[in-house]
Amino acid sequence: MRILMLTQYFPPEAGAAQVRLKELAKGLQRNGHQVTVVTAFPNHPSGVIPPHYRGHFRMKDEVEGIPVWRTWIYPVQRGRFWKRLLNYFSFVFSSFWGLSKAGKQDIIFFESPPLFLGITALVYGWFTRTRIIMNISDLWPESAVALGLVNSRWMIEAAESLEKLLYRKAWKISCQTEGIRDSLLQRGVPKEKVTFLPNGVNLELFAPRERDLEMAKKLSINAEDFVLIYAGTMGYAQGLESVIRTAEILKDKTDLRFLFVGDGTEKPMLEALVKEKELSSVIFVDFQPVQEMPRYFSLSSASIVPLKKNKLFEGARPSKMFPALGSAVPVIYSGEGEAAELVLSSGGGVVVEPENSAELARAIVELKENPDRREMGRKGRQFVSDHYTWSEIIQAWLRELGI
Repeated sequence: MRILMLTQYFPPEAGAAQVRLKELAKGLQRNGHQVTVVTAFPNHPSGVIPPHYRGHFRMKDEVEGIPVWRTWIYPVQRGRFWKRLLNYFSFVFSSFWGLSKAGKQDIIFFESPPLFLGITALVYGWFTRTRIIMNISDLWPESAVALGLVNSRWMIEAAESLEKLLYRKAWKISCQTEGIRDSLLQRGVPKEKVTFLPNGVNLELFAPRERDLEMAKKLSINAEDFVLIYAGTMGYAQGLESVIRTAEILKDKTDLRFLFVGDGTEKPMLEALVKEKELSSVIFVDFQPVQEMPRYFSLSSASIVPLKKNKLFEGARPSKMFPALGSAVPVIYSGEGEAAELVLSSGGGVVVEPENSAELARAIVELKENPDRREMGRKGRQFVSDHYTWSEIIQAWLRELGI
C-alpha cells in the first residue's frame, strides 16, 4: 500500500515527534508498504535552517532509505504567537508542492499538532479521493487553551471547527495515548474510527551501556557523581523551573549533577535561573541527534520526566520516558494519570507529585540510596521490551487499520 506521511517535523531535526515518525515510516516499510514523506526544511527547535537546505524552496531528500520531499517554511524559534502561526501556515501552503510530486497514494497520514496541517490533508484527500489518517499526539486547541498559550476567542472557535471537521472526514484517527482515545470517544467519535499508536522505543539503540568516559570528561562529570538527566523539549508544559528549585534544595550534595539535554522556549529562562541561584550542579547541553543520546543515558543514574500540574496532562504519556526505560535508567516521573500508572506498573521508576520540588528532592535522595536501583532499571527495560517495541506497536496498529 502507498502511504504518504505529511508532517511539519521530521529528521534530521531532533525531537520526540521526529523520532516517532521516522520509526513509524521505517516500520511501515518493513511491513511491505511504500512510504513517502512530505515535510518542511529542518528548522526546529533552533529556528535556523541548516546550510545544506538553505536557499531552496523545495528539495528531494532521503532519510535512511525513506524518500522525502521538503518544502519551504517560515522558521521561528521563539516569539509571539503570530510568528508561530506564520510558521504553521507557511508549510500548510508550501506542502502542496510536495504532495504534487509524491504521486498517487492510497492513504495520507498527517500529524497533529499543528492542527492546521489538516487543511492540506483535507484538500488533497478531496481532490485525489485518498483516505485520511489523522494522527493526534496532542489535543489541540484544548492543550494550548489550558496552558494559557491561546486566548483569542475567534482563533479558538476556528480551531475547534476545524478539529470537528477533521474528526468527521478522517477515515481513521490514531491516538498517542489512552487519554486522547477516551476523549475522542466521549465526544462521540465512532469507536471503529479510533486506533491506538503509542510511543515506543528502539531497544537496539537504547540499551544499558558502560559509562562513556569521554563524554563524562567533556561534561566534567566524575565517576562517583549521581547524574539526573532531563532529555527533551524545554517548554512551558514541562514545568522545568520546579526541577531547578529541586537542584537548589540539594545544592549542598556535591555528588549530584542535573543534566539538561535539549532546547525550547523556556531554556533561556532556566539558564538565567541557574545563573541567578549559582547552581554549579546543573549542566545544559543543546539538542543532540538521537544516535548520540545513548551516550548521555550511559552517564545517567536516573531520568527526570516532569509535567506541570494540570488535569489536561493526566492523559499524557511523555515519549522521553521510553528511551530511559530502554537504557535501564530508572525514571522519576513528576506527574499524574496515565504516565504515572505506566511507570509504576513497569517497576522501573517512582512517581512524585507534579511541581513539588521538595518531594522530588526526597525521591532523588531515596533513589540514590536505594540498593535495588539497578534491579529497577532491569525491570523497566524488560517492561518496554515486552510491550513497547516499535515492531510490535506498528504491527498492532496495522491490524487495527486492517491493512
